[in-house]
Amino acid sequence: MWRNDPEVMHSTSPFLDVYSMEATSEFVEQVILGSASSKSYIMTEKNNGTPFGIVSLVNIDYKNRNAECIIDIGEKEYWGKGYGAEGMKLLLDFAFNEMNLHRLALNVFSFNEKAIHLYKKLGFQIEGSSRESLFRDGKWHDVIQMGLLQQEYVELHKNRI
Repeated sequence: MWRNDPEVMHSTSPFLDVYSMEATSEFVEQVILGSASSKSYIMTEKNNGTPFGIVSLVNIDYKNRNAECIIDIGEKEYWGKGYGAEGMKLLLDFAFNEMNLHRLALNVFSFNEKAIHLYKKLGFQIEGSSRESLFRDGKWHDVIQMGLLQQEYVELHKNRI
């Protein structure tokens, strides 16, 4: 249960609470599966189907063609092996090429340098920060807001097959 692993949630969730199985099931049913303003996909190992993470578009605004994207690699043995980059690329391709969204946004904690590097490589730009709005490991950290426009993504990836 990824939501109850502090090491997993350390870099992705502002809250390090512990959740019951019932609360987690309710969250999955209502927020992930039952929401008209989100689309979530379980990331699985190609060879054996083992689930190890999730990518999501949340707060989808169909009128203005905007959404927020989220990724969580919940199984630690999959960290640092390129699965996050692959999952984000697939999510961005879907969001911009299939859903025809105009803009994607995300939030990342300032100490999560690997994620910031990945997001910049994918074309996201830093748009601002909420200064010292997260208290983690005995210190205050910024939450960085990043955004990517459809045209920027298309331009950056036009030569990719």
